[in-house]
Amino acid sequence: MTVLQFAIYGVLGLTYLGLALGYIPGLRMNRATIALVGSAFLIALGAVNLQEAWQAIDANTIVFLLSMMVVNANLEYSGFFGRSLSLLLSVTRSPLGLLIALTFGSGILSAVFLNDTIALIFTPLTLSLTQALSLNPIPYLLAIAGATNIGSVCTLSGNPQNILIGSFSGIPYLDFLRTLAPVALIGLAIQVGLLWLLYPDVRSTQPCQELSSNNKNRIFKPLFNKTLVITTGLLIAFAMGLPLAESALVAASLLLITRRIKPQRILQKVDWNLLVMFSGLFILTRVTQKLNLLQPFTHAVNTSASFLTVTVILSNLISNVPAVLLLHPLIPKDDTHYWLLLAAGSTLAGNLTLFGSVANLIVVEAATNLGYKLTFLEHLRFGVPLTFFTLILVYLWI
Repeated sequence: MTVLQFAIYGVLGLTYLGLALGYIPGLRMNRATIALVGSAFLIALGAVNLQEAWQAIDANTIVFLLSMMVVNANLEYSGFFGRSLSLLLSVTRSPLGLLIALTFGSGILSAVFLNDTIALIFTPLTLSLTQALSLNPIPYLLAIAGATNIGSVCTLSGNPQNILIGSFSGIPYLDFLRTLAPVALIGLAIQVGLLWLLYPDVRSTQPCQELSSNNKNRIFKPLFNKTLVITTGLLIAFAMGLPLAESALVAASLLLITRRIKPQRILQKVDWNLLVMFSGLFILTRVTQKLNLLQPFTHAVNTSASFLTVTVILSNLISNVPAVLLLHPLIPKDDTHYWLLLAAGSTLAGNLTLFGSVANLIVVEAATNLGYKLTFLEHLRFGVPLTFFTLILVYLWI
């Protein structure tokens, strides 16, 4: 091995290690900057040239993600998510009822919108709710973290890795939904059962005290009506089989034509870190393919069980988005079975540990900022059985 080859392998290995950890010890770097810097060094070392690197970035995925973030930002500012939570909780005031409402409510919303958005918005609202009702917030935080992952599994717009799979596979939106919706619904029911077993406090069906009205959840009617109409049109476009990225881009563009809200308020809600990380990951994946480093995983597509196992392991070692990018070249474009296994396995594997998905980290960080601690072990005793049962369900169903 030459010095140059050694350097390329070294940079690639260190970059994936940094992506797995989420940081580089001693440096202020996150996954986005790690992916970008690693890609830059690989270009400098000649592993790929700048033109190859640019061509490696999947425009459909980046445009779809960016557009959905703009749609979600408008929904948030209009008061849609706060009102959705209020409506969910208007039907029950008991600890068990609240747990069920939060689980299925956040899960269903995560199927339609990006799961990270739901986790980010619902966490502080849930903490305020549990504080007002004098309830232990931990099972409800776990419900949000688990449900946003499980619920998002059933649509191509539910999470970043499914957006990738939709771009690569060309599976119609409704076909994907029809296959994985039962997995999501049964998975959410399994989650409620596990939390019922682990936390006796949530078993009560006695109503809690009444909550005072929360002015923070008010609706900004003109923006709300406009956003709801455009978002409904977008979902209809998805259902009709129109191109996902182009449909989302048109919807986002229509929402950006406004007299009511400053554009910087919308654009600051866009997760530029995620877009930069995706771009870097596409380049890293191209280098990985050129170096033929996927050869050890080629046996993984021989059986459903082995492929699902490799997907889960990789998703927890290097996170689910990099895992999807690494494994997708092994799957023929028309092999719907394995695309669905990749989508379900990479998403549900995120519930295994606290660091398994971005949604988990959003929940724990938001809770920490508000003075509540969700520990690694607390999540692990919930995440391990939840992941095991939902993956068994996926294997038997798909």
